[in-house]
Amino acid sequence: MIPRRLFLTKGVGKHKEKLQSFELALRDAGIQHCNLVQVSSIVPAGCRVIPKDKGRVMLTPGEVTFVMLARNATREPNRLIAASVGLAIPSTKTYGYISEHHAYGQTEEVAGDYAEDLAATMLATTMGIAFDSATAWKEREQLFKGSGLIIRTSNVAQSAEGDKKGLWTSVVAAAVLIP
Repeated sequence: MIPRRLFLTKGVGKHKEKLQSFELALRDAGIQHCNLVQVSSIVPAGCRVIPKDKGRVMLTPGEVTFVMLARNATREPNRLIAASVGLAIPSTKTYGYISEHHAYGQTEEVAGDYAEDLAATMLATTMGIAFDSATAWKEREQLFKGSGLIIRTSNVAQSAEGDKKGLWTSVVAAAVLIP
């Protein structure tokens, strides 16, 4: 089975039980009704990125669904947590990359940029694009896209502060693969 489509999604949940908090984050992301199987970070050649609302209707409750999933949780009041996935798609007919990132103390923007940078960097190294890894992401993004070899990068990120009353707070970000 080679997935032909994928969509990005994110969610947050809070509950006194850690597992229920995770379930609520999956509900917020719209993927709670599937049997999720985590896979590594390769986007098949020719796989199209589609909007979340179009992808969700293609899923059947109980279906085994392959995902690249980032998740994080805390019970510490006010602790900032984040989960993000980055996406990098080549212009050639070869595979792309998804990266998963889980962090403490990062906003959605920072975590999302980090994951996007990581995915693009992994792809760039397989394509022989020369770059300085110490250069800021925004500069490397221009270099990668300017090379004509990386056509698209993006990310989805979710951050949240730990519940003030000590409930479990969970965040998820995922790339969901659809056959």
